[in-house]
Amino acid sequence: MTILYGIPNCDTVKKAQKWLTQNNIDYSFHDYRKDGLDESLIQSFLTKHKWTDLLNKRSTSYRALSDSQKETLNEVNAIQLFIEFPTLIKRPLIIHGDASQLGFKAQAYQDFFAV
Repeated sequence: MTILYGIPNCDTVKKAQKWLTQNNIDYSFHDYRKDGLDESLIQSFLTKHKWTDLLNKRSTSYRALSDSQKETLNEVNAIQLFIEFPTLIKRPLIIHGDASQLGFKAQAYQDFFAV
């Protein structure tokens, strides 16, 4: 089973969805805002990626954090911030079986699904 995580209005998520559809890959979409995000789901992400790799430093949500929040970020408080502000997680995150991929680039998806 393939699950694409993200938010529906993200252009990069839209590109990933289009690529998956064009390549006839069945997937389900998990909208962080609508379907929710909890600590156990984030912990499952952390088995595949470091929290620093999940953190989207280019997001508006990250820029809105206070300087002290940014300076004291660690795995524990990042989990809580990911729950509170799901857009802090890089998008899209795709999980296919035991493998996972962050972001979208057509060639990377081609390689990812060729395995």
